[in-house]
Amino acid sequence: MYGRVKKSRPRQTGMFIFRRYVMHISTRAVQVGLEWDTRTGAVTVPIYQTATFRHPGLGQSTGYDYSRSGNPTRQTLEDGIALLDGGSRGFAYSSGMAAIANLLHLFKSGDHLVVTEDLYGGTCRLFDKIFSQYGLSFTYLDTSDTASVQAAITPATRALFVETLTNPLLKFADLPALSALCRSRDLLLIADNTFLTPYLQQPLELGADITVYSATKYLSGHNDTIAGLVVVKDPRLAEQVYFQQNAVGAVLGPQDSWLVIRGMKTLGVRLDRQQENAIRIARWLNAHPRVRTVFYPGMEEHPNHELMARDARGFGAMIAFEVDNHALVEQVLLKTRLISFAESLGGVESLMTFPEVQTHADIPPELRARLGINNLLLRLSVGIEDVNDLIDDLQNALEG
Repeated sequence: MYGRVKKSRPRQTGMFIFRRYVMHISTRAVQVGLEWDTRTGAVTVPIYQTATFRHPGLGQSTGYDYSRSGNPTRQTLEDGIALLDGGSRGFAYSSGMAAIANLLHLFKSGDHLVVTEDLYGGTCRLFDKIFSQYGLSFTYLDTSDTASVQAAITPATRALFVETLTNPLLKFADLPALSALCRSRDLLLIADNTFLTPYLQQPLELGADITVYSATKYLSGHNDTIAGLVVVKDPRLAEQVYFQQNAVGAVLGPQDSWLVIRGMKTLGVRLDRQQENAIRIARWLNAHPRVRTVFYPGMEEHPNHELMARDARGFGAMIAFEVDNHALVEQVLLKTRLISFAESLGGVESLMTFPEVQTHADIPPELRARLGINNLLLRLSVGIEDVNDLIDDLQNALEG
């Protein structure tokens, strides 16, 4: 939004010959990169492991000059996520945090952002420990409460940053309502859609301006690479984001770009299985005598269940739950055999974390206490294993 915008490299469009067809998200994901290599007919995009590109003549370019500014493998991923999310352009970064940090360069000292309060602790750390030093300010609140968001807007507010499904308490935001509010105040709406992916929700279709992902999670899906993605709706805003991406340089390398492309191709089948597992596990946990509370929007008693059924195509595969005694936390984490005690989420393997001391340790203790991120809360990322095996694993751990 600020500063001169450098014109980006020419865009190649051959990979998306199938744009003229109306296809489901899962089909489009499988097709990413399929039409790229017209010279050999390779069905996977090559890994262009090169730092620079030869010019065909003086003042001429193939469309690629230097891999920080553009690389064919990365472009395939960027074009692919833009297609899945319904945006004008996509951008790939070295991590999800790098993607969010790059977006914050759109703002200037004195600007204010309204932010989801129960968000990933690393995002909170980035905002409060890094960018607050440069004059940005942040107000944290429940973005599932549109009235509270409206009340928090000041003359200095420039954007709303919302997690579409929050981490770890799984609150769901009313994006159409928030979008209408942002339009009336000329604010950007930035949606972190990591937990849902374009397969379950397309925030740009619901009024968001920018979508951001930790592609490390469901999009790559195999816990084997670190990556971040951004999709921008408006072409002019996309040029500004490209200027920042190229200037700052925290881009995703071609090897990791290829891994994310490979993972995206199975996004639909993975999430279908993970959601089937998640609802059965959530109901099982809800009936267990040692479990005090279960947070899963696919359960009818969840306060945002109906809203999510309206605006999303599924409820995701993340579950948070509270046990009835703090001593049980360590027992569950250490006695599960299939479910790994590990950070991250969204892969084919089931993982469990203890948010208070791991993913959300950087959130101020008073805010954690108010939100309910306490010493009883566990977060479960449900994988694609057989659901009966996962339930048996949880039962053995809960019952010692």
